[in-house]
Parts: sequence; C-alpha cells; structure tokens
Amino acid sequence: MGRYRAPQTPGSPYITPEGHATLARELDYLWREKRPEVTRKVSEAAAQGDRSENADYIYGKKQLYEIDRRVRFLRKRLEALTIVHQTPDDTQRAYFGAWVRLEDSEGNTHEYRIVGPDEFEPQKGWISMDSPLAKTLLRKTIDDTFSVELPRGSESYTVLDIQYRPFSTPR
Repeated sequence: MGRYRAPQTPGSPYITPEGHATLARELDYLWREKRPEVTRKVSEAAAQGDRSENADYIYGKKQLYEIDRRVRFLRKRLEALTIVHQTPDDTQRAYFGAWVRLEDSEGNTHEYRIVGPDEFEPQKGWISMDSPLAKTLLRKTIDDTFSVELPRGSESYTVLDIQYRPFSTPR
C-alpha cells in the first residue's frame, strides 16, 4: 500500500463565537509564541555543527513542519467558517447550537450540544453537527423518538428538552 491518503472532506462551515475565538487564540499562540521559540532552538542546534546526527535539530525541524502545517490549516479554516451568533427562529426544534436532553432506550438521560466539527468535545457533551447522532437529531422536536446507527450499534432516543442558551461573547 502506498503513502497516498485521499483528502478528507471538510466539515460543515459553522462555528459558535466561542469556538471561533478558541481557534483564533490557537493560531495566535502558534504564530507569535510557539514558532519563534522552536525557530530559536533550531538555530541554536544548527550552530552546533553536524546536523545529520543532531537530534535537537532534527526534532526541531519536525516541530516547525507540524506548526506550519497547523497554522496553514487554521488560517484557511478560519477564513472559511461562518460564525453563528443567534438562535434560530424556531426554538422548538433542534438546530445548530441547541442543548438537547435525550433519554435512551434504557432510561438514561444524556445532554448534548450541537456544535461545528471544529469544536466538538465529547467530555463536555458537545457533538459535531456532522456526527451520526447530530445529523439524525437535527429538526427533531420535544417528544420525538428516533433511532440512530452508532459505532457501538443501533440506539433509540427520545427528545426530552431543547434549549438555546445565549452564545457567550468571546474575549
């Protein structure tokens, strides 16, 4: 098998103001702090002589490559994103930014927030709008029951509550 990897399809271009601010802070940190620091270390390692066996130099160059790759990605992605500042007109249905409380077939409740693919965090209950659960959940209303095919198998849920909490203003 060769090294070719098919390009990934970009996720949906929507993001919350908080998510956009987080990506912008990461870009700023990488470009203004991390990259100059690593560049300085690479320069110091290069000044020591033979670069072919200099682990600090080789590792530093790899770090610079990864930083530059991430910076390019963040610049392109931030440019392409649409920041969603407001709640939808129909707050009785689940759309982007909604906090949704679900009950599974065993009676357990789960709370999820539907966010963009660049900001999902399973530990917080934030799921990407491109995930199987969120795709199935979109446009559902309270008391709707639905089934979704998840990696662990098919699961049934009932929508208990849908809320739209105000988007926080990024600093």
